[in-house]
Amino acid sequence: MRQKIILTLVWALLLTTAAWAQTRAVSGRVIGPDGAGIPGVTVLEQGTTNGVSTGGEGNYTLTVQPNATLVFTSIGYIGQTIPVGTQSIINVTLSNNETLLSEAVVVGYGSQTKADLTGAVTQLTAKDVENTPVVSFEQAIQGRTPGVTINQTSGKLGAGPQIRVRGSSSVTASNQPLYVIDGIPVTSQDVSSDTEPLNPLADLNPNDIESITILKDASASAIYGSRASNGVILVTTKKGREGQTKVNVGYYVGTSTATHKRKFLNAAQYKELFAEAATNVGYRNPADAFAENGLDYNSPYDENWVNAGLQRGRVSQYDFNVSGGDAKTRFYLSATYNDQRGIIISNRYRRGSARLNLDHSISDKLKVGLNLSLTRSYNNRVPEDNAFSNPIQLNALPPIQPKYDPVTNLLNPATLYYNNLQDLEYGRNTAGTYRSFSTAYLTYQPVKGLSLRTETGADFLNLNEELYRAAGTQDGGNSGYGYSNQVQVVNYTTNNTATYNKVLNEDHSIEALVGFSFQKSNTQQTSAEGRGFPNAEFQKVASAAIKTAGSVSSANDFSFISYFGRLNYSFRNKYLLSGSVRRDGSSRFGNNNRYGTFGAGSVGWLITEESFLQDNSVVNFLKLRASYGITGNAEIGNYASRRLFSAIFYADQAGIQPGTAVGNPNLSWETTGQIDVGLEFGFLNNRISGEIDVYQKDTRDLLLNRQLPYINGYSVITENVGNLRNRGLEIALNGLVIDKEVKWNVGGNISFNRNEITDLVEPIIAGGNTLAQVREGQPIGVFWGVKYAGVDPDNGDALYYTSEGTTTNVYSQASQQKLGNPNPKFTGGITSSVTWKGFDFSLLGQFVYGNDIYNTAGVYQSVNANYFDNQTIDQLRRWQNPGDVTNVPQARLYEPNGTQVSSRWVTGGSFLRGKNFTLGYTFPEYLMNKGFARTARIYVSAQNLFTITNYDGYDPEVNTATFGGANYILGHDFYTPPLAKTLLIGVNVGF
Repeated sequence: MRQKIILTLVWALLLTTAAWAQTRAVSGRVIGPDGAGIPGVTVLEQGTTNGVSTGGEGNYTLTVQPNATLVFTSIGYIGQTIPVGTQSIINVTLSNNETLLSEAVVVGYGSQTKADLTGAVTQLTAKDVENTPVVSFEQAIQGRTPGVTINQTSGKLGAGPQIRVRGSSSVTASNQPLYVIDGIPVTSQDVSSDTEPLNPLADLNPNDIESITILKDASASAIYGSRASNGVILVTTKKGREGQTKVNVGYYVGTSTATHKRKFLNAAQYKELFAEAATNVGYRNPADAFAENGLDYNSPYDENWVNAGLQRGRVSQYDFNVSGGDAKTRFYLSATYNDQRGIIISNRYRRGSARLNLDHSISDKLKVGLNLSLTRSYNNRVPEDNAFSNPIQLNALPPIQPKYDPVTNLLNPATLYYNNLQDLEYGRNTAGTYRSFSTAYLTYQPVKGLSLRTETGADFLNLNEELYRAAGTQDGGNSGYGYSNQVQVVNYTTNNTATYNKVLNEDHSIEALVGFSFQKSNTQQTSAEGRGFPNAEFQKVASAAIKTAGSVSSANDFSFISYFGRLNYSFRNKYLLSGSVRRDGSSRFGNNNRYGTFGAGSVGWLITEESFLQDNSVVNFLKLRASYGITGNAEIGNYASRRLFSAIFYADQAGIQPGTAVGNPNLSWETTGQIDVGLEFGFLNNRISGEIDVYQKDTRDLLLNRQLPYINGYSVITENVGNLRNRGLEIALNGLVIDKEVKWNVGGNISFNRNEITDLVEPIIAGGNTLAQVREGQPIGVFWGVKYAGVDPDNGDALYYTSEGTTTNVYSQASQQKLGNPNPKFTGGITSSVTWKGFDFSLLGQFVYGNDIYNTAGVYQSVNANYFDNQTIDQLRRWQNPGDVTNVPQARLYEPNGTQVSSRWVTGGSFLRGKNFTLGYTFPEYLMNKGFARTARIYVSAQNLFTITNYDGYDPEVNTATFGGANYILGHDFYTPPLAKTLLIGVNVGF
């Protein structure tokens, strides 16, 4: 018996040895297009479960059976299938697959593969925002995001952009999306005291960004509940990876000019126009009219005041980062310095930042991490559009007046209006910010499938504004003026989540998430101003003889407490179901409605997993999804639900007085119900891919400030009244046109959105020189007023339309009617990239169609000499003789012939812009092996290279913030500076 056992063991050993003799050990390295190793690539023996993942440098070793075939796959790369044959070393280069780069998608409190998503989500990667000459990352993603409209609003450095996700969801509450950086909601509202808003998100270095995810429908965003009606933008920063330490250094330098300059009259044309205007109203000697305004008709000067307010800008950036780590600890360390001199005189923005991201595995179950950043930015600001000190308003000055006094050779103070170059020469207007986005987290996996995570994040913002105007300037008066404002915002959040993943019987996949969140933000402000400075060398308020005003200390805060959960279910990886719910409590709302519940549900069908489409050579990916959910908007003042009192002082006695707003204990959230149906597809080995979405958003209980009769001391109350609707269609398409030695990718997106106020108690009228109104049955911000009808060819009178459709030259007899729509009919972008050997070329085009713009300054720039402001060149087409056919009325000095607010200055704002063009060359690996560098790339880039538009103003993209920045005042231009056209050259080197 013992001999039989021994014989059996011997035979088993011999058979095993023979089997192993037939297997083969294969090793190698997997690299990307840049020659760097790719960690985490799956190397699988085809038809088996035998496989490994590559290490930090892309190396692998795997023992396979005879005649084996290896399959190499990784998210974001085109997979390869290679027979082993007699090879023992197989090195592989994987190419980027642009259609799959967003397959691993960051979502609220976690991530999902794109195949499992049932919500409308757009994700961009680091390459979309890095090494772009913009102040903040939002400007770099314009035109790349279907359903997301980004308007830069101004060419001023550091100016806050206007972002709309699937249209405007509110009228007077905020329409800006919620920003979440590394899981923590951050301060995205302007906290400066100036009427020209700053962009708080400019404090984030774009080169530190790993990905940007935009949650657009309720299914994707409802996990953020009460603050998700305007969409959610998730930003994740770069992390270190296991493997060899990598060092990257970058530098670029460039120059900027205005995308467009308006043409105004030169001296000869100016004299001709105004002399004629004076003659037409009875002046025998036109020079007398000039003299009445302090102008010399015989002046020899011909000053170009448009150029006086603009300059050639420059931009440069130094960038450094180092990353790496091992199985225990990973790190990412970066430092950047960016310096931009704007195209507007005196405008300069500088930002220095540093970041350290650490991840450490204490054990297989316990991990900790820290994301720490510090930014110092300094902005030499430009005054608001409506201020006489805005350099763009210099174009109102007559060209017959010189910039410099011919006697003193100093800036000329005796101009028709204020020569605001004096403010720039003898004063300063600065905003300095210290900012830190920081997060610390701990994750623990007590059992397989269960992950517990706790994280605490803080956003510290310290803003110091200083304004000084020397004696002799407009604000400085006779003795100088100074203002100082200090703002500190401490915004911290704690998130605690439990996530459980389970697969049952290989058919049922379940992911469950529950969590708790608490956020509190506190803002403190101290300001002071003074007059009477010894001389221009003393510019701090402490040096002022008289402290004219100030706030010793003021503070306000808000807090949110939230409970949330989400359940994702997948059956056989083809039938998808997802649901989420969140209950929020906010300090901003009344005692009767402090809490709100928001939820969403969605379904998905991965059609390509069905048997009739599996292994289809044409259709590789096809998914249908649908969702419905309710989200909220809480972005109003912190104390709108309360009746406030303020302290007053009289004769050294203190007292209190009520505020002008009535508290509303029933004040509650705006709620938006959104339905979305989407189709995602990939054809021909995913060489053609894209998605189509249709949606409807209905916002109820709008947060509106209703005016009250001022008979009881209160003028306004915030209430939940009114409804609005957004309906839209989004289409995104990408294609790999050529996939050979030359690779050519083409992509594009287009978005249609229709906005309508469906219920409103009474119209909201902006007033002043604006045309913006909010009216039931109309889109938000509709242009409403008197319609200009051209010029009477018999006498040169300006004409207007009446309600009967006839024309009149009496402005008061004209009817009020719809004049235009500032909301575009559609927006989108076009992308293309070509690679060949070491060369790469990419382009991004942005387009907007069907919107209208009202040039509010038109009543001063082209008014037929109602004032002595310099006029735009089109005034040379004025009516002069009976029978003249023109749309420019007869020039009449001081008479309102066509000068009243009307549609005369409403112009189509459609445009096509060459947003970005980049040409680069990556040096081949064999050259790098001869030196110390691992990789090297040199590139040239152009930003805003050209703009095709019929708009006759400075820039069709701009929108002034002069009128209080109200949501509904859209498409208004008032001496708003144009955007910059930037050309640069840069280099990136990796070690």
